[in-house]
Amino acid sequence: MDSTERPRGPRLEWTVVAGEGTIGGPLLLAATPEGLVRVEFHAGPDRVDKMIGSLVSRLGADAWRPPPGQEVLLAEPVRQLKAYFAGSLKRFELPLDWRLSSGFNRQVLQELDRSVPYGAVVGYGELAARVGQPGAAQAVGNAMGSNPLPLVVACHRVVENDGGIGGFGGGVEAKRGLLALEGVLPQPLF
Repeated sequence: MDSTERPRGPRLEWTVVAGEGTIGGPLLLAATPEGLVRVEFHAGPDRVDKMIGSLVSRLGADAWRPPPGQEVLLAEPVRQLKAYFAGSLKRFELPLDWRLSSGFNRQVLQELDRSVPYGAVVGYGELAARVGQPGAAQAVGNAMGSNPLPLVVACHRVVENDGGIGGFGGGVEAKRGLLALEGVLPQPLF
């Protein structure tokens, strides 16, 4: 999947962002001409081919990984992600390709993106009420688990109504780290 030839048909550009300051290990980023379509945690070499294969199949696009620093569709997402981890970006301003989410899940994720800013949290039940489905807290949890754009559509900001941290696809420690970065939780001592 690490093709150096630019595709001729519908295109999916991807890269892996790793390094200083990232939380949750290496991150896979993928974009189409419509916008950022996927962010995936734990993007080690053993998982990347599987992740890209799945995206190619679902989107009907040819995958292309440009050389580092020569991204086209991903240049701005990479820049903004680095600024977020450096603490200088509070809101991602990126075009998003929502094709990997639909129905209730998309409605919940779009509400989350629109109404829960950096440094704030919302309960699963409260988010369910915001989309007109009070009592659908568990369904909101499922929507968070299916989020194709974690970090950018900040599902780490959704917590349990009783004050618990809740789950997270990138792992609970990554969720704690992201909430600490945003000032919601204290920074870990070690």
